[in-house]
Amino acid sequence: MKNKKIIFITIFLFFKFLSLSVAESFNFDVTNIEITNNGNLFKGLNRGNVTTDNGQTIITANTFEYNKISNILIAKGEVVIEDKIKDYIIETDHITYFKEKEIITSKGKTKSLIESKYTILSSDVTLDKIANTLESKKKTIIADQNYTNYETDFFYYSIDESVFKGRNIIISTNTNKEKNLQETYIFKDGIFNLEKKDFLASETKIFVKKNIFDETENDPRIFGKSSKKAGDITKINKAIFTSCKLNDTCPPWSIKAKSITHDQNENNIIYDNPVLRVYDYPIFYFPKFSHPDPTVTRRSGFLQPRLNNSNVLGSSLNLPYFHILSENKDITLSPAIFDSKIYMLQTEYRQKKDNSNLIANIGFTNGYKANGESKNNIANLFAKFTSKLNLENFIDSSLDFSIQKTTKDTFLKVFDTNLSDMNKNIKPIDQNKLKSDINLRLEHENFNFNSGFEAYESLSGSNSDRYQYILPYYNFSSNIFQNSLLNLKLSSNGNNSLKETNKLKSIINNDLEISSIDFFSEKGFKSNLNLHFKNLNKVGKNSDNFKSSPQIELMNLINLETSLPLLKYTDNFTNILTPKLSLRVNPGDMNDASNEDRTVNVNNIFEINRLGLSETLEGGKSLTLGLDYKKESLEDINKYFELKLAGIVRDVKQKNIPINSSLNQKTSNLFGGVTYGLSEVLSINYNFSVDNNFSTFEQNSIELGLDFDKFDTNFRFTENNGKMGDTNVIENSTVVNFNEDNFLTFNTRRNRKINFTEYYDLVYEYKNDCLVAGIKYKKSYYQDRDVKPKEDLLFTITFFPLTQYEQKIDENIYRN
Repeated sequence: MKNKKIIFITIFLFFKFLSLSVAESFNFDVTNIEITNNGNLFKGLNRGNVTTDNGQTIITANTFEYNKISNILIAKGEVVIEDKIKDYIIETDHITYFKEKEIITSKGKTKSLIESKYTILSSDVTLDKIANTLESKKKTIIADQNYTNYETDFFYYSIDESVFKGRNIIISTNTNKEKNLQETYIFKDGIFNLEKKDFLASETKIFVKKNIFDETENDPRIFGKSSKKAGDITKINKAIFTSCKLNDTCPPWSIKAKSITHDQNENNIIYDNPVLRVYDYPIFYFPKFSHPDPTVTRRSGFLQPRLNNSNVLGSSLNLPYFHILSENKDITLSPAIFDSKIYMLQTEYRQKKDNSNLIANIGFTNGYKANGESKNNIANLFAKFTSKLNLENFIDSSLDFSIQKTTKDTFLKVFDTNLSDMNKNIKPIDQNKLKSDINLRLEHENFNFNSGFEAYESLSGSNSDRYQYILPYYNFSSNIFQNSLLNLKLSSNGNNSLKETNKLKSIINNDLEISSIDFFSEKGFKSNLNLHFKNLNKVGKNSDNFKSSPQIELMNLINLETSLPLLKYTDNFTNILTPKLSLRVNPGDMNDASNEDRTVNVNNIFEINRLGLSETLEGGKSLTLGLDYKKESLEDINKYFELKLAGIVRDVKQKNIPINSSLNQKTSNLFGGVTYGLSEVLSINYNFSVDNNFSTFEQNSIELGLDFDKFDTNFRFTENNGKMGDTNVIENSTVVNFNEDNFLTFNTRRNRKINFTEYYDLVYEYKNDCLVAGIKYKKSYYQDRDVKPKEDLLFTITFFPLTQYEQKIDENIYRN
């Protein structure tokens, strides 16, 4: 028995040694091997490894079959080919290794990992070990480590050169990011270097990131007959560029060029012989045109040109130039040339540091001639400086400085269109007033404080009364105590005001407000109590209501408010009826505010400072009575009815309360408001004020809204009579949407008191994601010195994001 075991082991070792030595092309490392066909057919079972090329290539599989005569190796089942020198790994389920030709072919899905840089997913791949290439006639995806995918109908890849050839290639970048940040390149066929990113291709389509112009509806793209990238230069021949949304027809606008070249080193896009086309019709030709590529956030060069038109100034061309001075400084020069021989230069300087920011606009205009004036020069200066102080113990602390100055009172109105690109942070908000100031702001966890100086210049009137100076001023507020029952708030403000040369007023105003939470009784009454204490300190010079000796005043106001919300539910509606009242008592005197212009309505009548007065408290004893009713549909939120009524009664008249508020009477006007939503189509909003004799409506305000599918109109009528004023105005705004691209808008305002229409605006626009074209008819009756009534018919067109053009149509054309 012992001899039989020795013989079996000897035979096993003999055949194992034979399997390793007779197959000179391969070395097998398997646990189970079968040899048949007179020693010419070897089969390896139960998974193992086969090595070749002195261990350079290792093939791992579940089974092997090697034919010594044909020198062909077949491996099946979770096959892995690893080349230690060429640094690639191929995974598939079936390969055939033609050793004589050094060619390996796979069947079925095949995954290749090249130098840990590129992953190739394909099928039926051929590996040529001599040429060191991969090839497949099946659809293939190549992915690199930078999240770029290459899809192709077939591929031929050189491992040594990192170059592949393909057909119907789709390249997608930023595949790990959202769709708006991805770019897509489509080529009919081409050769691509994955390492250098160079390529040579035929028909080319490049889809740029959708949000590259901050408009996600755009589909910016370049199409060309052929393309080439070598180093930093990409050139598309016979190219067309547009940013318009992709559709089945021609884009609203496009630029067609002999070639479009992208210089990545200079971050520049250059157009050779470009033609601007609108719906495929050529309208403008440039011999050469270039601009920074969209990756550039700051770069010196010309910005979007702008053509404008004005009835006072005529046509103008604005061609801004942006220049970088340093990493944190830049400047924009905006020259404008008018056909009326006016020349303007606006210069905007910007400087940004870690804790500060400066924006300044300095302008000069030459050749402007107003009525009755000779030509003169106009200068302007608008600037703002902001800085963070980063003071300890403060949540926020900052110091701001601004200045607004112009040498022509009507400059902002006359040149408004040409100043549209000015930074909004420095452009004056009010065309009739300039403001310069210094402001310190401090935010603490326990209080807020700000202080500074302000200077106002009215752009009308004589030089003697056009200036007002507030120096200094301060505001302080703090919630000094708060618990589940009470809230205690302290505020203080003061200023020193000088106007009309010698009228001086100085005020320090201290307010203490104690307010309770809302209390609810068992009967359902909702109540709260508010105590308001005011300390006013004032002194004046040459002032009508301020004495030259210091005055110290103490005032207080007690307000008790209560209401009883009553609810009733029906099958279709919710009904809420809320009677409410407010009892106010001021035991002291009230400063004279009888000539102040103050408007009270049903929406603000229950506010504690309903008169909007800062230097006094409402005097006397009063009882404010109100009733709110609301009915809402449970099925349609657009169907509702709401009625509000309120009025005030007093024990005696209060002569110091503003007269036009009607609250100075023993019985005030009755204030009311009705809001009626009939449906999602029709709504009515009506506010009124009727005198205490119920004989005269001293205020009527009616707003009617109609909103159909493609038609939206709004009528507003306002009338003030008696002590509440003397106005009668009607306004209308209408929008007609013919379809998603065509709009008609109309706006008008008429003063019925003097039978005078103030303006008409009629605008037709064709609008899509990248082009806006329209005709505007504007008629204005407004006149202010240099600004005259006008009637214009304008043609406007905007090519987004290229430029905007506006041209006045000769009045002889549209009048005839």
